[in-house]
Amino acid sequence: MKTDDNPAGMEKMPVLFIGHGSPMNIVLKNRFTRSLADLGASLPRPAAIMVISAHWLTRGSFVTCIDRPRMIYDFYGFPEELYRVKYGCTGAPLLAKYVTELWSGAIRCDHAWGIDHASYSVLMHMFPSADIPVFEMSLDYTVNDWHPKTIQYHYDLAKKLSALRERGVLVIGSGNMVHNLGLIDFADMDAAPPAWAREADEWMRDRIVAGEHHELFEYPSTGGESASRAVPTLDHYLPMIYALALQEKWESIRFTCEGFQNGSISMRSFQIG
Repeated sequence: MKTDDNPAGMEKMPVLFIGHGSPMNIVLKNRFTRSLADLGASLPRPAAIMVISAHWLTRGSFVTCIDRPRMIYDFYGFPEELYRVKYGCTGAPLLAKYVTELWSGAIRCDHAWGIDHASYSVLMHMFPSADIPVFEMSLDYTVNDWHPKTIQYHYDLAKKLSALRERGVLVIGSGNMVHNLGLIDFADMDAAPPAWAREADEWMRDRIVAGEHHELFEYPSTGGESASRAVPTLDHYLPMIYALALQEKWESIRFTCEGFQNGSISMRSFQIG
């Protein structure tokens, strides 16, 4: 049905949070990348995709308002084949500009960024034809201290994005719920997670299932040793918060992937709607 918020009569899109893990997932066929392929095949076709990237940290919030986003290889020391990967999607500058109008100038256009591996490492498995327009949203990292009001700010900003779902835009938060590179096992992608990582992942899972979003605002600052190890910084945690902010009260959540990579990286991912 066509409305002012849905001028093309598009089907309301789900929302995703994807734990993207190691850049090696770009070229690997494993349980995680198979879950992405299955997810892409099950979703309604989006008019465009907006990825909220854990790897684009800015002063203020931005979206990419460009026709042809460039590839950003924002990882170091990996096999050469990863730096030859191409994902030739177009941008969605009109939709990106629409995002900048949703909350009194809180989000601005950027014409210099592109798509980093938080986007293409996921999308190349979900939509390998690269025939859906893609734009990214950054995280305002001037608001990044470990305080519940910080996460509340990002949650409130994310809620302003809900109109995108009615316009056929698939919103994806791409980060990791548990993400500690300082304690990672680089030698073994299948390394068993330590107790603190399992505890944190399970605690977050239970809060998500219960719809207790505000408990997740408190966790990084009040969750004790497990939390301080699981969420040493907010960059990979906040994309999950953005996805949860778009959940309607009646909408259920389905976990599309669970487990860990390299011991200290939770691959838990979910679909809303």
